[in-house]
This record gives sequence, structure tokens and C-alpha cells, in this order.
Amino acid sequence: MGIDGVIEPIYFLITSIGFVILSFIQYKKTGKTTETIYLSILAVFFIICFIILNFY
Repeated sequence: MGIDGVIEPIYFLITSIGFVILSFIQYKKTGKTTETIYLSILAVFFIICFIILNFY
């Protein structure tokens, strides 16, 4: 991997899985808060980015 402006799609998948795990832990600890919603939105956003980069 060089610094040539190419972002591998697998990074988006790994990040989205991380956000899903974090949002699940946050939901179990505190319930439905602003932080939980924010983490969930980030997870969905990164999954959508992964799908777009892979299949379009």
C-alpha cells in the first residue's frame, strides 16, 4: 500500500464492524442515547461506503 489515493474497501468493512460492536456495547450499557444513535449511523454509513466501493 502506497500513498497513491487508493482506499481499499476492506478498511470500510473493518471500520463498520468496529462501529457495530461499539454501538452494541454502548446500547447494552446506557440504552438508546445520542451516542448510540451516532455510532449506529456511522456503522450504516461505512457499510454503505463498502458496498458502493465494491459493487459499483
